[in-house]
Amino acid sequence: MANTLQRTHIQIIFVVLFSCFFYNFLSSFVSSSSIAAFNLTLPHEHPYPEHIVQELHRRVNVSLSRRKTLETAQVKDQFSCVTGNPIDDCWKCDPNWPANRQHLADCAIGFGYKALGGKGGPIYVVTDPSDPDPHQPKPGTLRDAVSQPGPVWIIFAHDMIIKLKTSLVVSSFKTIDGRGVHVQVTGGGCISIEHVTNVIIHNINIHDCYPSSSDGDGLHIFSSSNVWVDHCTMSNCADGLIDCTVGSTAITISNNYFSHHDKVMLLGHSDDYSADRGMQVTVAFNRFGEKLNQRMPRCRFGYFHVVNNDYTSWVEYAVGGSSKPTINSQGNRYIAPTNPNAKEVTRRLDAKGEEWESWNWRTEGDLMVNGAFFVPSGDGVNPQYSLASSMDPKPAAYIDQLTLNAGILVPNPGGITNPGSRGSGISSGGGLTPGGGNGGAPGGVYGAGGTYNPPGDGGDYGGGGDGGYFFSNAPPSPSYQTSIILSTILIILTLYYFVTNSYFHL
Repeated sequence: MANTLQRTHIQIIFVVLFSCFFYNFLSSFVSSSSIAAFNLTLPHEHPYPEHIVQELHRRVNVSLSRRKTLETAQVKDQFSCVTGNPIDDCWKCDPNWPANRQHLADCAIGFGYKALGGKGGPIYVVTDPSDPDPHQPKPGTLRDAVSQPGPVWIIFAHDMIIKLKTSLVVSSFKTIDGRGVHVQVTGGGCISIEHVTNVIIHNINIHDCYPSSSDGDGLHIFSSSNVWVDHCTMSNCADGLIDCTVGSTAITISNNYFSHHDKVMLLGHSDDYSADRGMQVTVAFNRFGEKLNQRMPRCRFGYFHVVNNDYTSWVEYAVGGSSKPTINSQGNRYIAPTNPNAKEVTRRLDAKGEEWESWNWRTEGDLMVNGAFFVPSGDGVNPQYSLASSMDPKPAAYIDQLTLNAGILVPNPGGITNPGSRGSGISSGGGLTPGGGNGGAPGGVYGAGGTYNPPGDGGDYGGGGDGGYFFSNAPPSPSYQTSIILSTILIILTLYYFVTNSYFHL
């Protein structure tokens, strides 16, 4: 009887010790949070060790797969960020773009591809959204930044609304870079680029501009060259959203979102200003959104490449002009309004049929939707189209992907994303008022320390430290290693006790 009891005691003790050892051994490979996440517990009654072991092995294999994904997250992120949009693919695929902001200047396309902005100059951080005295700019303000001599790369310390008292006159070799924050420019005159060269305006929300020493344009480019306007959201200004006049040239207007406006874009000063004959402007990857009337763009004299834009709304017309401009429309999507009298994309202004029939306007690879139609004119293979060609068009079938991120890119935990330019809400997904769609996905899904979560916080898949639902990047913590050592010592001491007390000599 005593021997039987001793055997029973030995079996019970060995089961307990083995369970403790096995549990601690697994804990060194699987974090406690993973067990909690799957609600996996060891049953107190009627345990099934083989079943549990199989389930744990399955979970471990899943975790190893996740870890492999995590280790290659940067490479996968680079592949997943590729949209076919050459501008965005140039800089957004770099997870360290905030440390290399000036690389953006290498990403321009179209006629404005040579725009250097403030490349090579110092970084100026705008900390003050006020505009107290336009004649004596206050240090730390945007007005002070754009008035600095030489190349300057301007960024912003935080979200801000800048209410201008009068036009913000930008000097040569400046970049206004709003990436990483939400910067709004509004008020008197808004932004004026006059008699200068090499200016980049990027990621700024420009709206509700009114006349003040200006016509109230959102952005007026006057007798200037090598200008690039990219990823801006523009709406509801007193005159045009963008006007390029008086001999301006070498301009690219790309990745912008336009909405809620009458006369969107004027390219060319007037019908009698022949100096605009040399104007070259690229309009690419923009989304022309809701409640727009006309001028997308309205062109005069020069050479205009309208390529891979998405036209989702107009009232009168989309693309128009006068004074014999050359318009090369390629790879756009034109979605006509429901009005049966407004299906035509094009409009010739101030000219009779016998006059405009010789103008070189062509449509090539454009996608016409809802009854839209483009009226071409002139010779479709005229050599002059080479002067209105600035980049290779992408197929219009990819227009959703190409213009997905049009407009400002708002801050996100893992980087920046577009708020959803099809909708109408800065705060909840696109446009200007709540209720939009097509919101961008948060960055850093895998929580790889420093993207979605800071180092050490882990993330959904434990990318930065001891956290995460699966594996951590960090090695097993000292507590796990200690538990294994203590368990091993305990087993050895227990076995020694049994042997020395003759428990095994039954």
